[in-house]
Amino acid sequence: MSQDMSQDRSFQLHILHAISEIGEAAWNGCLHDTLSARKANPFLDYAFLDALEKSGCVCEQTGWLPHHMALKDEDGTVLAVQPLYLKSHSQGEYVFDYAWADAMERAGGQYYPKLQSAIPFTPVNAPKVLSRKGVNSDVAIAAMANGLKQLCDRYPISSAHLTFLPEQQKTIFERQDFLVRRDQQFHWVNEDYEDYEDFLSHLSSRKRKNIRKERKTAQSHGLTILDKQGDAILESDWDAFFDFYMDTGSRKWGSPYLNRTFFSMIGERMADRVLLIMAYDGDLPVAGALNFIGGDTLYGRYWGTIGDYPCLHFELCYHRAIDWAIAHGLMCVEAGAQGEHKIARGYEPQTTWSAHWIDHPAFREAIADYLERERQAAEAEQDFLATLSPFKKGNG
Repeated sequence: MSQDMSQDRSFQLHILHAISEIGEAAWNGCLHDTLSARKANPFLDYAFLDALEKSGCVCEQTGWLPHHMALKDEDGTVLAVQPLYLKSHSQGEYVFDYAWADAMERAGGQYYPKLQSAIPFTPVNAPKVLSRKGVNSDVAIAAMANGLKQLCDRYPISSAHLTFLPEQQKTIFERQDFLVRRDQQFHWVNEDYEDYEDFLSHLSSRKRKNIRKERKTAQSHGLTILDKQGDAILESDWDAFFDFYMDTGSRKWGSPYLNRTFFSMIGERMADRVLLIMAYDGDLPVAGALNFIGGDTLYGRYWGTIGDYPCLHFELCYHRAIDWAIAHGLMCVEAGAQGEHKIARGYEPQTTWSAHWIDHPAFREAIADYLERERQAAEAEQDFLATLSPFKKGNG
């Protein structure tokens, strides 16, 4: 797809069916020019996305067929990239559009396949268009937006969706007539706390007592809890954690998204950006929480256990994450999607955004009306949840 982006240069959008067709140097060049080291996001890294593909977690058979977009100049140099997948379902996205699919199919239309620009199975905020220095990022995003529209127009594709967008990129897609959807997550924000006790001192007395009681309960099981990174993470740790993941995933999702090979691959290629918090009963691993380390953010991803240990989930996933982030100077903990229970543990509601192109005019109008009402409800809910802050008045 050709794009005129300046008066004297022409560019083309290319669709690639594997991230390896773009290449690590070209992909990460765009990533590192878009995000500073302080804002580094491990899920956008070539190693993470390539591991999803090479392990078979992301492929046509799983309903996530790579359709990555690359913007190239006349010499074939990659100037911008966008993770993109042709989806045959809506699983693993965390921004739910099942009702949209049902409505379109009841009306005699076909919702799938659709295009999804997202980090598969990963509800973290991240730019979806990455561009090299010297490239006007707004123009690159507009070109990608136009490319998505062309794909929906030329092929039997109902729609294109970009989830967990930063606000700046959301705004540019909105200018390109994409419909905007508002949602929320719960993040912990570091207000330059000296340590975990300093953080607790900023909470109301009741909330502080509840957390201390919760942590005491988690510690009463006599388990040993270890933070593991880099070479300290062994294949036996991944074996144990995969058992935890499969147990939790089968109960929550019915069919877990990731396979055992994927965890070995990130252990081999990204261990320095992994924090694996493991709990042991003697020598036996009984629970674990997987986190990824960004430039200034700790991202909590998966948790599981093979036993019944009250409050251990809160300890490993929330309290230990905050403690670790403070100790290592990180400014934020993103603990995944949903979960109002996080508020009592110091996590506060934060707005998240997605952008949607609906190709069918009448269906687009109906979705636009729905999103307007949904945005108003989401704003009201977030205002209400802010009143539940555990922080002392004037601190939260």
